[in-house]
Amino acid sequence: MNRRVFLAGASTGLLYKLLGVGQASAEEIAPDVQKAIDRGLEWLSKQQKGGGYWEGTGGQYATAMTGMAGMALLMEGSTLREGKYSSEIRKGVAWVLENTRQSGLIAGDNGRLTGERYNMHGHGFALLFLASAYGEEQDERQRKQMEETLTRCVDFTVKAQTKSGGWFYVSAADGNNQDEGSTTVTQLQALRAARNAGIPVPPDSITRAQKYLEVCTGPNGGIYYSPVVRQEKPALAAAGVVCGFSIGDYRTASVKKWIKFTQSRVGGLGGGRMGHDEYAHYYWAQAIYNLGEKGYDELFPGAPESERLTWSKYRKETFDGLVKSQSNDHWTGAGTWSHIGPVYVTSIYLTILQLDKGTLPIYQR
Repeated sequence: MNRRVFLAGASTGLLYKLLGVGQASAEEIAPDVQKAIDRGLEWLSKQQKGGGYWEGTGGQYATAMTGMAGMALLMEGSTLREGKYSSEIRKGVAWVLENTRQSGLIAGDNGRLTGERYNMHGHGFALLFLASAYGEEQDERQRKQMEETLTRCVDFTVKAQTKSGGWFYVSAADGNNQDEGSTTVTQLQALRAARNAGIPVPPDSITRAQKYLEVCTGPNGGIYYSPVVRQEKPALAAAGVVCGFSIGDYRTASVKKWIKFTQSRVGGLGGGRMGHDEYAHYYWAQAIYNLGEKGYDELFPGAPESERLTWSKYRKETFDGLVKSQSNDHWTGAGTWSHIGPVYVTSIYLTILQLDKGTLPIYQR
């Protein structure tokens, strides 16, 4: 049996039973959406630099952009060995391997590329990509190298965790034990992908991170930027839902609070725009996709029809807007962080549009 399929089944079967949802089919993707996906993927593949990496505006954020763009190509169905974008994926993985320090930190060209000073976000997205690609590697020598690198990367992530259970833009040692929500959810999702790939992840690290998010939950159900900066953020609440689902935390009070808070503040991308909304919808779409058509009813029995979140409702409101807003085969976005560049926005929107393919375990129901 394919390693990735086996691991996906093992990690998602319980969610199916608890939330009563079925596996989506790639056949659900409408022709106009598929056309937008195809155009976006082709554009994204052409943005890859000769060294195998992608970058944001002004050459910044190479590690994060390589991770996010690589994930979008993997979601298409291509792997390290086969598929339309296998060459780009191989080059991206090779770049990540080359730029993993002995400590296990993935940092673009060992820091010579710009935008890597605050390196934990990039490390998390690159680790997510490397772990997701690893399951399809068949060459024994390359597979051993990837496994060794992934093990070091996970070890670095665990050691970079703060005493409170969160993460910061740099490791706990370099950041004087500071932490904040957005980096924390990035590391959590990366660790889950590594665990899906069969890389050992200390359970205590996951438990402490989940408790950190719970401690950072405000009275309205949003997640604070940090225990010090107590401003509830809908983007972080959406990410918290995804992390909760990823680690088997489906029906806790915290997950329910995060869903309700995000629902009250984030609609579909077809509606009004908000700051950080590309980032917010990157996670919110994953959360609603996991809920499917019946998950919300399972969590909130008796909720009025007007309040019920379903993937089909979100998809209808969001996908038409994304298709129409595509320009010159890519997206530029309108959120606060769209200045990072079109590679960032396009990778996020391609992730959302391809969720129905169910290709990668980390995004499956």
